Amino acid sequence: MNKSSRTVMTFSGGIHPLGDGKSLSNKMAVVPAPLLDKYFVLLSENAGKPPQPVVQKGDKVRKYQLLAAADGFVSANLHSPTSGEVIDIRKVPGPMGLPAVAIEIAADGEDAGEPPFEPITDWQNADPEMLKKRVAEAGLVGMGGASFPTHVKLSPPPEKKVDTLILNGAECEPYLTADHRLMLELPEKVVRGAAILAKILQVKRAGIGVEINKSDAIDALNKFGSRYNVEIVPLKVRYPQGSEKQLINAITGRKVRSGGLPMDAGCVVQNVATAAALSDAVTEGIPLIERIVTVTGEVVVEPGNFRAKIGTPAIELVKLAGGVTEEPGKLIFGGPMMGFAQKSFEVPIAKNTSGILLLPTKVSLNYATTGCIRCGRCVQGCPMKLMPCLLSTAIEADRFDLAAQNHVMDCMECGSCAYVCPDHRPLVQNIRRAKAELRKQAAKGN
Repeated sequence: MNKSSRTVMTFSGGIHPLGDGKSLSNKMAVVPAPLLDKYFVLLSENAGKPPQPVVQKGDKVRKYQLLAAADGFVSANLHSPTSGEVIDIRKVPGPMGLPAVAIEIAADGEDAGEPPFEPITDWQNADPEMLKKRVAEAGLVGMGGASFPTHVKLSPPPEKKVDTLILNGAECEPYLTADHRLMLELPEKVVRGAAILAKILQVKRAGIGVEINKSDAIDALNKFGSRYNVEIVPLKVRYPQGSEKQLINAITGRKVRSGGLPMDAGCVVQNVATAAALSDAVTEGIPLIERIVTVTGEVVVEPGNFRAKIGTPAIELVKLAGGVTEEPGKLIFGGPMMGFAQKSFEVPIAKNTSGILLLPTKVSLNYATTGCIRCGRCVQGCPMKLMPCLLSTAIEADRFDLAAQNHVMDCMECGSCAYVCPDHRPLVQNIRRAKAELRKQAAKGN
């Protein structure tokens, strides 16, 4: 990094949500979730093509065993979270509001199985391609929410000259504290993962960006930074500080061009949880079968952070947090800004489920909009320098061509515009609609 680690970095634009809710769970140490009777492992846990099942109904499986193999380059392996029997491969409530195919496993109570990969203890001197192969074998994906297969992000085209690795430890989304607890409780694993990622990319510059409201995590990481040649970069508390383009701008001063990717600015960005999972995959031979999930919200009896197996139904984690004090108004996977509201408590967690948020009924009120008053708050808050008010107006008139001309595809759907809008206009929903329509048109060749 080109600036002192003592300097607090940030980006232009964004917002600071009032009452971020982190105090509900940020002091709660990670608790391992108990073994359940059943798990529902979703096939669609990665961006790109879902993996293809290699087991069938009636098969006995061991913990860590391959359940589904990656189907192509942009796909990710899927492994069994425990030992037991495949009861069925069927549709269950999915995290995107539609039924999703899952492998249903009845646990045998033994949780038995051996890590399937040979540990690479001397990873410092290992072939980067061998390390990258391990990333793919272990089924690693972006655990911050995007779920993009990690090995793909670690394979930039030859013409893209990547010289910097950045880990996202900002966790700027309100309420979520899973990454905070990970960095605080397992700092060496996170920093070691960053060093392994840097080794794969063959870059000399690696940094972990952490917002200064997590000063204890910054101190914990700093104890290992020099050992692994990884810089810990304090960041200003500002949403969406953890977004790739904003993180790159804050830490390096570089800007990603419109329509571009982080590698166009010479950077690769990964989440701290992904780095920790990589450390496990390389040094212990363990594939990705569990993650830390924050279960929180004002209606949760005992908000906390839980290490849960992939395929755990949301209801089981809510029970683990003591249940609720009242009927929640919303159940959200992720945070309140970019998370997705769920229809059912039976939806199972996936590799990218960082949190389960339960909000009171009062937040689900429907506001009557009167129309844009041209206050400009959404423009001021947009971290991508877009004009959400004009984009939304064009979209409401079905002028998707105008939305495209005004760079609607650059929108990251962070929700900053909707948060500050005094009229509560459905800005993000309109933008999502336009992006879906433009992708549909592109697929048709229009």
